[in-house]
Amino acid sequence: MFRVAALVALVATLTACDMFSTLTEGSKYAKAVESDQSTGMKPQVGFNWHDGRLETVTVLFPQIYEARPLGAVAEVVRRSVNSHFKQTPKDIVLAFSLGKPTSDGRAGP
Repeated sequence: MFRVAALVALVATLTACDMFSTLTEGSKYAKAVESDQSTGMKPQVGFNWHDGRLETVTVLFPQIYEARPLGAVAEVVRRSVNSHFKQTPKDIVLAFSLGKPTSDGRAGP
């Protein structure tokens, strides 16, 4: 009985502060950016909300993107984030995974 009451209190608290909807909506927006085919590679997208404000969106590509200049990739990512998220974030972080170094010191797959 105590567990049920605690669960109800937790759900009521999360609903009241709108954290649950922020998390679910933010996840939908992140998945939409991940599914956007405009870059040619599927990134991982994370986000950070603080007091109802979208602080940062991080777009992490699995490898260095060499098909376009970095500035062009950054602009495509900015447009995708701004079109899929309801709020414009304070900052967008663009990242590339270098992978595990190989024996010759270069980044591997």
